Amino acid sequence: MSDKDGKKPLGLGGGRPGQVKQSFSHGRTKSVVVETKRKRVVVPKAGAGATGDKPRVTPESAAAAVAASSRRPAGLSEAEMERRLRALAAAKAREEEETAQRAAEEKAREEERERRRAEIEAKEREDREREEALRAKEEEDARRTREAAEAAEAEKAARAAARRDETTARAGAAAGAGAGAAARTPRKPASPAGQTPQDRAAAEAAAARAETKGVSATGPRRSSPGSDRDRNDRDARGKTAGRDENRRAGKLSLNQALEGGEGGRQRSLAAMKRKQEKARQKAMGGAMRAEKQARDVQLPETIVVSELANRMAERAADVVKALMKMGMMVTANQTIDADTAELVIDEFGHNAVRVSDADVEQVIDTVEDKTEDLQSRPPIITIMGHVDHGKTSLLDAIRKANVVSGEAGGITQHIGAYQVTTESGAVLTFLDTPGHAAFTSMRARGAQVTDIVVLVVAADDAVMPQTVEAINHAKAAKVPMIVAINKVDKPQADPQKVRTDLLQHEVVVEAMSGEVQDVEVSAKTGLGLDNLLEAIALQAEILELKANPKRAAQGAVIEAQLDVGRGPVATVLVQNGTLKRGDIFVVGEQWGKVRALINDKGERVDEAAPSVPVEVLGLNGTPEAGDVLNVVDTEAHAREIADYRMQAAKDKRAAAGAAITLDQMLAKAKADENVAELPVVVKADVQGSAEAIVQALEKVGNDEVRVRVLHYGVGAITESDIGLAEASRAPVIGFNVRANAPARNAANQKGVEIRYYSIIYDLVDDIKAAASGLLSAEVRENFIGYAEIKETFRVSGVGTVAGCLVTEGVARRSAGVRLLRDNVVIHEGTLKTLKRFKDEVKEVQSGQECGMAFENYDDIRKGDVIEIFEREEVERKL
Repeated sequence: MSDKDGKKPLGLGGGRPGQVKQSFSHGRTKSVVVETKRKRVVVPKAGAGATGDKPRVTPESAAAAVAASSRRPAGLSEAEMERRLRALAAAKAREEEETAQRAAEEKAREEERERRRAEIEAKEREDREREEALRAKEEEDARRTREAAEAAEAEKAARAAARRDETTARAGAAAGAGAGAAARTPRKPASPAGQTPQDRAAAEAAAARAETKGVSATGPRRSSPGSDRDRNDRDARGKTAGRDENRRAGKLSLNQALEGGEGGRQRSLAAMKRKQEKARQKAMGGAMRAEKQARDVQLPETIVVSELANRMAERAADVVKALMKMGMMVTANQTIDADTAELVIDEFGHNAVRVSDADVEQVIDTVEDKTEDLQSRPPIITIMGHVDHGKTSLLDAIRKANVVSGEAGGITQHIGAYQVTTESGAVLTFLDTPGHAAFTSMRARGAQVTDIVVLVVAADDAVMPQTVEAINHAKAAKVPMIVAINKVDKPQADPQKVRTDLLQHEVVVEAMSGEVQDVEVSAKTGLGLDNLLEAIALQAEILELKANPKRAAQGAVIEAQLDVGRGPVATVLVQNGTLKRGDIFVVGEQWGKVRALINDKGERVDEAAPSVPVEVLGLNGTPEAGDVLNVVDTEAHAREIADYRMQAAKDKRAAAGAAITLDQMLAKAKADENVAELPVVVKADVQGSAEAIVQALEKVGNDEVRVRVLHYGVGAITESDIGLAEASRAPVIGFNVRANAPARNAANQKGVEIRYYSIIYDLVDDIKAAASGLLSAEVRENFIGYAEIKETFRVSGVGTVAGCLVTEGVARRSAGVRLLRDNVVIHEGTLKTLKRFKDEVKEVQSGQECGMAFENYDDIRKGDVIEIFEREEVERKL
C-alpha cells in the first residue's frame, strides 16, 4: 500500500530507516530521515492467561528468562540486565505482600461488620420483646380496669334492682292488706314475665355487662359512630399506629448505629415506667393522680425569685411566668418584695410564713445545758488597776515569765490572756488589761468576760482615777472582787491608807469587817502570791463555775489583729462548748473556718475547752474586740448571718447620720466654720489599740480646735492611706506598724508625713501639741501708765493737742491709749504724736509733762484721763 506520491508509508520495522516529509509555510517542504526501533514485547508463560493471575516472578525465573532469551537490547550489559530483573522481582514481591495484607484487613473489617450487625439485631430483638411485654402488660391492666368497671356497674345495677323490688314488695303488701288478704306469701311477687326479683336483678346485671361489651341482652347491638366500642377500637388503632411509627423502618445500617440511630437516644427504663403510669392513670380516668403537696414557705422582707422557687420546690421558669401574668417583667435573679412573693406563694397553693431578717440569727444555738452535762471549768480572772501600779508585774510573778520587758515603756498596750497552773494543780485563766485611761473600753470588755476581778492598788500610791474606773466596771458587771495591795515592800507603803480610801467607793475589805478579800503582795519579792492564789481559788469555789464542753462553742474576742502572713487573727476566750479545728463560726460581722488554734504558749492545739484562751486563724476579716464568736453548722448560715449583721450596722450608721433636721445641719455647719480641725489617719497593730487611740484623740481639743480621725484600721500603712492623707492634708499615725515600700515612696512623692509611735503617751502629747498650733493666740493687755490732761491747744496741721502730766507709769508712742471721761471709756485708739517740749519722743516717764495728739480724734477736754496700755500675744495650749 502506498500513499498518493508513490512513497511507502512510515513503518515500524526493527532498526530500518524511513523518511518523513515536513511541510512549511510558503509551500516549502523537507524530507527527514527517521530511524525506528523495534518494540520489546513480553510474552507471558503458558497457563497465566487461563487463570487470569499475574505471573509470579522470582530471581530464579528471572535468571531462567535471561538464559532463555537469545536477544538482549542493544547497549545493555548482562549485569545491568540482571540488576533490573532483580528490582522487578522485588517490586513484584512487595506488591504481593501488600495484596495479602489488604485482604487480611478486609476480612477483619467484614468480621467486625458482621459482629456489629449481630449486636444490633439482638438489640432490636430485645427491644421488640420489651415492647411486646409492655404491650401485654398494658392490655392486661386495661382488661383488669375494664373488669373492675364492669363489676362496679353490675353491683350498682343489682343495688338499683333490689331497691325497685323492695319498693314493689312494699306496694303489694299495702294493696294486699287493703284487700283483706289473710296471709302474705313467703316469696316476693313475680315479675310480669314470671321472674323473681333475684332473677330479674341477675338479668339486669348481665345486660349491663353486655352493654359494656357492646352487646345487648337480647342480641347484638348496632354500633353507632360514637359508641364505646368504636371509641375503644379507635384508641387501639391509634396506639398500634403510634407504636408502628416509633418502630424503626427497615434494616438499621452500621453508620446509623454509630451515629446514635435514626431515633436519637433510646427511651430509658424510667421513661417507659412513666409512660406506663400515665397510660394507667388515663385508663382510670385520672383518679390516681397524686395530690400537690402544700408547703410552708418562709418569706423574709425581700427574696430573690430563684430562691422563692427553690423554697416552694417549683420551677423558676414557672414562678417567672406567674410574675409576668401579674404584670412584673422580672428574671430569676431579681429581688421582689414580700407582698408580691406572698401572692405568688398563694398562686401556687403554698402557705407563706413571714419571717424577719433578724431570724437568720436563730441558727445560732441557744442550747439549754442539762445539769448532767455541766463540768467544772477554770475561773477567768481579770487584773485591773491604775497605770504603773504593778498589774503586769504581778501576773509576771505568778507566771514566772517576763512579760513587762516585751511591752513598750513597760506599759501594757494589749489585752493578754494566759493560763497558769498553781502548785496545788488548779488551772487559772488570767486577763491582763491595760490600766491607762485611753484603754477604758478594752478594760470594760475584760470585765464582761471575767469571773473574778483582781484590783491591784499600789500601797505607796493608794486609790487613783483608773482604780475608781476599774471598781465601777467590776460593779457594773456584777463580778466579785479581790483587792491586791501591791508594792508593800517599799518603805513608803501604807496598806491601811489603801483600805481606808476604798471605803469612799463602797469597797469594804475583810480587814475592815467587809466581804471583799484583800491580800498584801509584792510582785518584786513574791511576798503574798500564795495567799492571793488561795483567795482566788476560794472565790472560784464559792462561784461553782461550770460549763458544757460537749456543745457548739461560744466565746468572746479579747483582741483582734491583722497579721502579715497569717491574715486576720483573733484572740478568743472560749466561754462555753469546745472550739475545734475545722469548725465554722460567725463572729460579729465576720465569719470563717478554724484553720488553726494556738494557745498562750505558742503551741498548736486541735481544740479549746471552756475558759481556754486561743488565737484563732481562718477569719475572712478582722472582727471587733469584744465580739461574740458562735459556731454554726454550715458556711451558708455563717455567711448569711455575717451579711445581715454587716447590713444592719451599715443601716444603723446611715440612720444615725440621717437623723438630723435641716436647722440642726445649718447650725452645725455654722459652728464648724469657726472650728479648726486637725485631720489624722491612724493605723495600729491590733483593733483594741486603734479604738483606744481614736477615743483618746477625740477628747483632744476645745470649742476652737479639734482632732478629726479620717480613718483608722489595723495593719500596715498602705498606699491608699497615703492617698487619703494627701487629699485631706493629714499626717499618718502608725502605732506599732510601719509603712510598706509603695506607701513610703508615695509619701515621699506627695509630701505626706508619717509618724511612728509605740507608746500612747507620746502619740497623744504630739497630737495635742500639733492641735495647739491651730489655736489663735491669746491677746493680753498690760497697763503701763496713766496721764491727766491739764490743758488743750489747737495746733494748725496737727489738730487738738492735749498738754498732759504723766501721773503713773510711762507713756509710750507705740502703745495704745483710751480716753476716759468720768471713768467711762469714750475713745480707744493710738497716738498721733508724743512730744516733750518741742521734740518728738518715744516715751515719757511718770511725773513729766508732755503733749499728746490722738489719731483721728479731737474731742478731748481738760480733766480727761488717758489710759496707756500695750497688747501682748500669748501662745495657747490644749
